[in-house]
Amino acid sequence: KEMSDGLQKVAGSKMRDILRVMTSNRFLGVFTGFLVTALVQSSSASTVMVVSFVNAGLLSLVESIGVIMGANIGTTITAWLISILGFKVKISALALPIIAFGFPMMFSSRTIFKSWAQVLIGFALLFMGLDALKHAVPDLKSNPEILEFLSNYADMGYFSTLIFIAVGTILTLVVQSSSAAMALTLVMCFEGWIPFELAAAMVLGENIGTTITANLAALVGNVHAKRAAGAHFVFNIFGVIWMFVAFPFFLQGIGWYMNTYMDMHPFAADSLYNPEHIPIALSIFHSSFNILNVVLLIGLVPFIAKTVERIIKSKGDDEDFTLEFIGRGLVQTPEISLAEAENEIEKFAKLNVKGVQKISDLIEETEAKKQKKLLEKIKEYEDHTDLIELKVAEFLMELSRNPLSTESSRKVQSYLSVVNHMESIGDIYYQMSKSIERKIDKKIWFEENHREALREMKSLVDTSMELMMANLKLSPSEISLDAAIEVEAKINKKRDKFRSKNFKNIEKDKVSLDAGLIYMDLISGYEKIADNVIHISQALRGDHLDLEDDITT
Repeated sequence: KEMSDGLQKVAGSKMRDILRVMTSNRFLGVFTGFLVTALVQSSSASTVMVVSFVNAGLLSLVESIGVIMGANIGTTITAWLISILGFKVKISALALPIIAFGFPMMFSSRTIFKSWAQVLIGFALLFMGLDALKHAVPDLKSNPEILEFLSNYADMGYFSTLIFIAVGTILTLVVQSSSAAMALTLVMCFEGWIPFELAAAMVLGENIGTTITANLAALVGNVHAKRAAGAHFVFNIFGVIWMFVAFPFFLQGIGWYMNTYMDMHPFAADSLYNPEHIPIALSIFHSSFNILNVVLLIGLVPFIAKTVERIIKSKGDDEDFTLEFIGRGLVQTPEISLAEAENEIEKFAKLNVKGVQKISDLIEETEAKKQKKLLEKIKEYEDHTDLIELKVAEFLMELSRNPLSTESSRKVQSYLSVVNHMESIGDIYYQMSKSIERKIDKKIWFEENHREALREMKSLVDTSMELMMANLKLSPSEISLDAAIEVEAKINKKRDKFRSKNFKNIEKDKVSLDAGLIYMDLISGYEKIADNVIHISQALRGDHLDLEDDITT
């Protein structure tokens, strides 16, 4: 967590751009996953980070699957480090020098140095944790009863393989790191406590066990995070299934390779039972299995994504009014939290676009049953705008209590203003629906010129909302209000024109007073919605000028 927090702070506002470039296609995504996991030495840590990025909307499901595939290959680096460096070299010995280098940087006045210090210290803690895990595991030599229990299941063919796959899964669950579990498996096999084929079976189990960590992290996440964790499980379980079928042949292939190309032993089978050769053989098995699994499945990434989407279903788009992106318990740093808030606000905006469209539908609708359904739906939308504003504002206020950069602090203030205006839009279109309900109850009929005027206002409001939606995706410096101010000026002009004409028609008895007042309520409602829409763009830009003054000047 320390390391990923630091990395996100170092990347800062560039995090999204970095992730977008590094996952622009599935092959780059695989390389990214491999690189990150090779660095942090834990596929569990990297997949939890991926799940948190998906949760925040920084990565799509398809992009995340490529990264997870790469993480599976990256985790094999541990076995090679141990095999090549040998069992006597303590990688954890590097940890204290790294901390000694990073700790003074924490006192720097520059944020970037503090963030790098967090990265280095987090990296060192990973090695220290791995070392502590290895030393905390009971010495199997002094516990022969455990070996006796396992030896009873060593000669049962495929059933033995199944048992040791389960053992590998449980071991990874206990230590919460497939890299740590792999290190322990190498030690057990090197010391001769278990034969090579059962150690290989345990490695397969570790591939299943490592997916549990991401799934546990996703329990507190949204549907997207659950799908990313589910994709990891589907990918790994498929790999274990095909390898289980091909297991004896695959082991023979590794034995043949070591005999033919590595000149390890005159007999292929024997080389797999020689303690000196076991670490290399197991490393080859681990890497070749994961690389083959990626090669087999990389073309099926969209299929895996669709499968996971079918299994883990969303409760609906506009029907699911719970917070979709803001998650608790995952990796929480300002950049991730702000990304979650941004995605939640974008979803909020889409809800308001639908609410405004429902008003237009209600004005045009003549069938009583459909009118009733539309009125109920608009009321439901308005209730949820209140709830979303409250939840997002609470989240932003909680975030503001953390140490934030100037840029992040400004974003929090902007987003608080944005959600307030979005909630106001919900109030306005609900009040418009009540005016239409009065019109229906009193059996008032609008003339065609009234309907046409309302359509014109709606069309201009739609343009204004489209500009707002586009601004939600831009950085403050990229936002221009020129087009939005121009549309707002047109809306104000139309409102004044329709108001003046309406009062003249009422005076001349061309329109009933009730019809004229309800019509004017709707025209004013559209204009008020447009005011809030442009205030949202203004808040996103961080502009604190009075927009009304801006327009009139």
